[in-house]
Amino acid sequence: MKKPRIEHDFLGERTIPENVYYGIQTERALENFHITGIPIKIEPLFVQALGYVKKAAAMANRDLGVLDPEIASYIIAASDRVIAGEFDSQFLTDMIQGGAGTSVNMNANEVIANIALEMMGKEKGEYEFCHPNNHVNFSQSTNDAYPTAFRIALINRLTTYSHALGALADAFAHKGQEFRNVLKMGRTQLQDAVPMSMGDEFNAFATNLREELLRIEDSKNLISEINMGATAIGTRVNAPAGYAELVTKYLCDITGLKLTLAHDLIEATYDTGVYVQLSGVLKRTAVKVSKICNDLRLLSSGPRTGLFEINLPPMQPGSSIMPGKVNPVIPEVVNQTAFYVIGADLTVTMAAEAGQLQLNVMEPVISFALFTSLAYMTNACNTLREKCVLGITANAQHTEGLVRNSIGIVTQLNPVIGYELAAEVAKEALVTGKSVYDITVHERKIVSQEKWDEIFTFENLIRPVFIR
Repeated sequence: MKKPRIEHDFLGERTIPENVYYGIQTERALENFHITGIPIKIEPLFVQALGYVKKAAAMANRDLGVLDPEIASYIIAASDRVIAGEFDSQFLTDMIQGGAGTSVNMNANEVIANIALEMMGKEKGEYEFCHPNNHVNFSQSTNDAYPTAFRIALINRLTTYSHALGALADAFAHKGQEFRNVLKMGRTQLQDAVPMSMGDEFNAFATNLREELLRIEDSKNLISEINMGATAIGTRVNAPAGYAELVTKYLCDITGLKLTLAHDLIEATYDTGVYVQLSGVLKRTAVKVSKICNDLRLLSSGPRTGLFEINLPPMQPGSSIMPGKVNPVIPEVVNQTAFYVIGADLTVTMAAEAGQLQLNVMEPVISFALFTSLAYMTNACNTLREKCVLGITANAQHTEGLVRNSIGIVTQLNPVIGYELAAEVAKEALVTGKSVYDITVHERKIVSQEKWDEIFTFENLIRPVFIR
């Protein structure tokens, strides 16, 4: 069994277990940052993106003649193995850390250097042959490598999220079609309003969510602008001429993404406005999804003393003391997920505001907030669709009965008898408990049976046309 290796930096030495691929700077991060307990390996798309960045940098440096082609070839091969997910377990730095992401960048540099060394037939830590800083990090800084990887990972994560959100919208649209001929009462301020189709209600849920897909695409376009080649603060120090443009081209080639190089690298290195915008989009979607869940819980309330217009799939017993009780647990858990995302948006806002001068050092907490928000909202959308929406059924006979007995249908008579008289009828119906039909047709005889039948057809109640 091989002995642990000794690695050093300008602060001193550390003993590194022989079986790990990270080095001393990652070890220091493990010592220093015990915050979330969540390592970056939990976001494999981020680890993959770091591999993309290191591979593209090696290719550009090789082509520009500033990195030995043989060393570059090993860095490229090692990066490919990181991209493939073979070494996710070696990316252990905490998601929230000081240093503007330096620990994450060095974690990647060290892992890739040691993979390359093994492929060369060398021992881990023999950095004279492939060095984390001198070779893997050549022409880079954490300040361009980290945000570039972050943005690539965000784009890929957003693609997954868009699929989940789109599938949820489709599920609501499917229910909209299924419920198109279910008559129900619409409500405003929790009071009876006018009749509608339950299908239209569910189609509106679908439309509401599909609007968010457009906002996500807008955010993806903004995130696609990167500052690779900016190095420390945007002046391109230590990078050869043409490197920024070439590394961006290679990143486009190997990721398949339409990335663009920022025209002002100094501004792009400190600006975090796109994260604020994306976080705002996630918050907006979370608010919408949560509102829909509120509606589902309200519409399914009862079964005897609530609205009881729809039935949610029963997922588990709802009480340890009340037999037979079933709670709307899926909308509830999605509500709570939305609350987290709404709170995370404030974190992103404050972190973006907290930057100073040429760098925002708070980007790690921004990445944590956005990655967790995207992951949780993706899971929430999938859970809501699979365990709730697809199994919703309508209590059509009950909802039609509520409409026929409602005072709200008097609104349909406004063009025929006028607002003032309709208000009198509504008041009498409320006080006496009589139906609008009995008061207007049989007692006051202000509407004929023929006119009533013309106005209050099933079709005209859910898809009304103007009748006088």
